[in-house]
Amino acid sequence: MISVYYPTNFQNERKYIIDIILGEFLGLVYKTCVYEGQDYKIVLKNKCTIIIKDSFFSYQADSNYLKFENIPQAVKYTVNPFIVEDDVPVLYGTNNFEVTADKIICGIDIFASSFFMLTRWEEYVNKERDLHSRFSATASVAYKNGFLDRPVVNEYVEMLWSMLLHLGLEQKRKERKLEFILTHDVDHISYWKGIKRTIQVLGADLIKRRNPSLFLRNLVNVIQVKLGKQKDPYDTFDYIMNLSEAANIQSRFYFMSGGVTEFDNNYRIDETASTEIIRKVTERGHVVGFHPSFGAYNDPLQWKKEKEILEGTAGVVVKEGRQHYLRFEAPVTWNIWNDNGMEMDCTLGYADREGFRCGTCYEFSVFDFISREKLNLKEYPLIVMEGTLLGYQNYSPEHMEKRILHLLRITKKYRGNFVCLWHNSSFHIEQWKSYRVVYKNIINTMKKADKCK
Repeated sequence: MISVYYPTNFQNERKYIIDIILGEFLGLVYKTCVYEGQDYKIVLKNKCTIIIKDSFFSYQADSNYLKFENIPQAVKYTVNPFIVEDDVPVLYGTNNFEVTADKIICGIDIFASSFFMLTRWEEYVNKERDLHSRFSATASVAYKNGFLDRPVVNEYVEMLWSMLLHLGLEQKRKERKLEFILTHDVDHISYWKGIKRTIQVLGADLIKRRNPSLFLRNLVNVIQVKLGKQKDPYDTFDYIMNLSEAANIQSRFYFMSGGVTEFDNNYRIDETASTEIIRKVTERGHVVGFHPSFGAYNDPLQWKKEKEILEGTAGVVVKEGRQHYLRFEAPVTWNIWNDNGMEMDCTLGYADREGFRCGTCYEFSVFDFISREKLNLKEYPLIVMEGTLLGYQNYSPEHMEKRILHLLRITKKYRGNFVCLWHNSSFHIEQWKSYRVVYKNIINTMKKADKCK
């Protein structure tokens, strides 16, 4: 058995991140012990030792580390014999590294660095927000230092694993495989949902977009939809499920059921169209999840009310979902989800950039850095959303596919969860028609991988 020793201060924080890395991520058998030393000490059964230099928690003068000045300012990159990439970012610590036959001293504080990325305490002390009160990718340490595209926590895990093997560890690690977690936030169920909406769209085609041909195409489409001869452009549920089933993928549809802002209530969850969609999703073996409204991310009462409405309508107990507009407040939002018995949140990706917001492509138990306790909820970080690539960065279909496949290859390397969001409304309207091939190609790529969820 491995013995992991850690210093006496910040015991909850240290124990949490040790358990995540050695337990949840690597699946090793180990025991933890508090001792009077200043650094982390990992002792193998053969008495070989790894010292991880503590460059964060042991240097906090008081019990409160949640300060802006504690955010890594200038991230360094270094190399050592145990990394799996060309270099590795050092959030906390140094590039010092010593290797002997029975001992390794690692200057990179992989525990504090991983704790920083996973718990999102960065977002608590950095108050910069966008117009929707969200922490932006461009405000993050990862983006500013060029490693948002890298699951840096996974890199630390692989480095630690290589060090353990070098010193003679005989245990096997947890087996993993690439999982494709395909999600669809259902913000709308119909494009032509009323006379007012129809007039607005057709009028904008002529006046704002000055596109008579688009006006005529949309006019024909709305007539055909109202006559029942065509599906509404947002009614893509059968289309999505057909593609998923052909690739042996389970789609996950996250439905809204309330809200009090202009960004909510685009459909009623109890109307016939909604209940029929939910019935088809469940009957075909896909997942019904929860998409809490714009303001529910920090409103426990509103959040709970909406969940109860959805469950009452759907006739199922929902255990997973994602916040509307990716609104998130650490650790408040996680606590709301945890207190309501949710098991799986897929919120944590950035709206303005794709990549690894939490620095990992693995699911992990979340940590409340205010109450200083691990929660039951598991975060499955969102890696890419189609709206990020078109709406924020105006990627062409070719560029979009290239970016998604790049992130997929990285996730596959670490046998992680490729969590992808593609709205049901992003297929058949004019803006998205040329991007359907991207979606199909990604699905086909996963089908060939034969390692899908």
